[in-house]
Amino acid sequence: MATNTNQRKTSGSGSAHRKGSARQRQAKQKKKVIIFGIEIAVILVMIGVLYVVMVGTDKASEIKRVELKVEELAIPSQVQEEKESGGTMHGYMNIALFGVDIDSYSKLDSGLTKGFRSDSTMIASVNLDTGDIKLVSVYRDTLLNLGNDTYDKCNGAYSKGGASQAIKMLNMNLDMDIENFITVGYKGLSEVIDGLGGIYIDIDSEEIKYINDYQYCIADVLKCEYTPVKETGYQKVDGIQAAAYCRIRYTKGDDFKRTARQREVIKAMEEQAKKADVSTLISVFEAASGDIYTSLDTADIMTLLQNINKYQIVDEGGFPEESMRAVKNLGAIGSCVIPWNGSSDGLEQNVIWLHEFLFDDEEYTVSSTVKECGADIYAKAAKYMGAQ
Repeated sequence: MATNTNQRKTSGSGSAHRKGSARQRQAKQKKKVIIFGIEIAVILVMIGVLYVVMVGTDKASEIKRVELKVEELAIPSQVQEEKESGGTMHGYMNIALFGVDIDSYSKLDSGLTKGFRSDSTMIASVNLDTGDIKLVSVYRDTLLNLGNDTYDKCNGAYSKGGASQAIKMLNMNLDMDIENFITVGYKGLSEVIDGLGGIYIDIDSEEIKYINDYQYCIADVLKCEYTPVKETGYQKVDGIQAAAYCRIRYTKGDDFKRTARQREVIKAMEEQAKKADVSTLISVFEAASGDIYTSLDTADIMTLLQNINKYQIVDEGGFPEESMRAVKNLGAIGSCVIPWNGSSDGLEQNVIWLHEFLFDDEEYTVSSTVKECGADIYAKAAKYMGAQ
């Protein structure tokens, strides 16, 4: 086992396809449960501790909260009607989880609200009746309508209009009914990890080439010191090192591998958190309270906590779905992850998959907005993909 004790530095398509996909998911489900059960546990611990901090300490005023206007979140009318009439989406709470990459110390506070891209975007879908949870990562470079009829990488929505526009983007492209979110920056991530006494991760020879460069950048933003990683192998890392590890995306696997690293870090955080008592956890999240931005209020959190003893992760996935996506450079837009099945209904088929995946809806019909967005995405990508 390598231990990091280096000297510190100062910063500078159709139903047949969907059934096939379901069988594949079932075959992989056990492994996914192990990985994402831990991730969701961290989210739930965070929500629970967030509640304690909000109502039981003097740190409540430091948590940045915003009350979103539902009418501005572009929830499709057919989704609202289906939910209100007791359809397949009835009884679910869907929460957007954002991780923001802020590149200037002077903008650490404002960067949580808007002005910077969301480095990670996830949807946590909670069945409030059964406690079942499903988690979907929306890849940051996915070509989508940003909520303002501009098509670009989806992580730009947060930069343009903060969490409200990012949620609008998710709702209109994916036929979702997301009304709440939690945003955390790298400062908060590093503070939580340091508060837990560090975490253990395995760094390979490809990753060590980049981790220190990312550390330098993060430390420069946070105006703090960092410790270079000089050895490969399983080792204890601090908050800045772990945050840098989460950002690595230029090794084999690109952004898909990077999301795996993020899960590894969250798993390691859970392992450390299990060793801590409640007072330590509260102290850890109090320290990070100024780097949390959310629409959740105490009533929302209490709704979630009612089923905390029976929550279980039942599946996870990424959007676009693996068999219906392509990665291609789209000229001025750059390299994008495209909802793609070779025809103009690539986005539509991905959204149908998503609703079967999240809500077990095998007969979902997408909204006219999804069809329009899908046609526009196909038109922008077709010439680069060699399609007519």
